[in-house]
Amino acid sequence: MSKQKTTHSEQLVYLRKIEGQIRGIQKMIEEGRYCVDILTQIQSINGAIKRVENEIFRKHLEMCVAGAIESKSDAESRKKVDEVLDLIIRFKKG
Repeated sequence: MSKQKTTHSEQLVYLRKIEGQIRGIQKMIEEGRYCVDILTQIQSINGAIKRVENEIFRKHLEMCVAGAIESKSDAESRKKVDEVLDLIIRFKKG
């Protein structure tokens, strides 16, 4: 079984908003804005990125992992479970 095609195009809207927020922070820094205001905007971006990450991870579980399990292939199922476990471990470090 090959990797299943999952679309994340709806996340592009959010990523473009995040891109705009980052440009806004660059402008704030150029203008010498107050540190707390800059940090508040950075925290907002971190939350937005986390939401995008969570949505893509959710779709991976619902589509790719579930598809592998439904395929009844023990090797593919195991591979996807291992992949998810590796991701969780990696995310916990971050």
